[in-house]
Amino acid sequence: MNWDVTWENLVGSVFVFERYGELLVLLQNSIWAGALIGLVGGMIGTFVMMRDMAFSVHGIAELSFAGGAIALLVGADIVTGSLLGSILAAVIMGVVGAQSRESNSVVGVLMPFGLGVGILALALYQGRSANRFALLTGQIVSVDEVQLVSMAVLSAVVIGGLLLVWRPLTFASTDPFVAQARGLPIRGLSILFMLLLGVAVALSVQIVGALLVLALLISPAAAAMNLSASPVKIVILSVVFAEAAMVGGILLALGGALPISPYVTTISFLIWVGSWALRKIRTSSGGRTGTDDAHGHVTGDDGYSNTGTAPGTPSTVTGSSPSGSPSA
Repeated sequence: MNWDVTWENLVGSVFVFERYGELLVLLQNSIWAGALIGLVGGMIGTFVMMRDMAFSVHGIAELSFAGGAIALLVGADIVTGSLLGSILAAVIMGVVGAQSRESNSVVGVLMPFGLGVGILALALYQGRSANRFALLTGQIVSVDEVQLVSMAVLSAVVIGGLLLVWRPLTFASTDPFVAQARGLPIRGLSILFMLLLGVAVALSVQIVGALLVLALLISPAAAAMNLSASPVKIVILSVVFAEAAMVGGILLALGGALPISPYVTTISFLIWVGSWALRKIRTSSGGRTGTDDAHGHVTGDDGYSNTGTAPGTPSTVTGSSPSGSPSA
């Protein structure tokens, strides 16, 4: 094998910027869609990390994939099918997880079921193979004006819902037992958040695909938490990182011959690696992202503890919730 030729072919496939300006004009809807998804993913991803629900995101993505695959098979709208699959998974995880400490088991059961149903539907589908591949790895050329409007509406619903319950949801996510003692509707907040997460996952699947949705809903928030202990700064950094990965990935994909997902996931991974390295450098040099309070919590520049406790709420944690539980 001639390595030089192989490397040239690889670079030629990854970076092809012929008639790039024309592509930018033709696919501007995709860029706007990516910007919307980056905003939604960056915001809701902070709560996903706060509630330790990365595994749940993957489970919702698998049922979203199954819903989209079934819709593709029967000739229905793929976006609607993906959305219904996500909402179904979110309701199941929210209801069962709110009543049980075995939420990880529920997700583990739903994931292979959704993936199996999706693969079965794609195997029975006799249409273009590109449509099947797009459900798994994403695509950028299929966003028209009607879809962009629907994505904008759904994004507004998710963002509006998060802003509406931001303070109690933050409290319930970090100190669930104290929040419950204060009278917060923990179960209702959990189900509401799962529904919002389901919509966010369905939006992300349309662009990055079901297999790599974690790169948008997890990696940016994880990178932000490496750099700051302030809840406000974490949200801002998470949105910035998600936008960089999403919009940057689309811009690179427009000039390449590969699906969008490798670009988005690579940018997201590099951002996380950079943030992790910076955190290690700060730690080794004696620097901290905040100061320790009397309870041993790291407090950010705005006075919040690293648990993300909302303003005016106690920062003392009386207990911890099961890992990955949507009720946390």
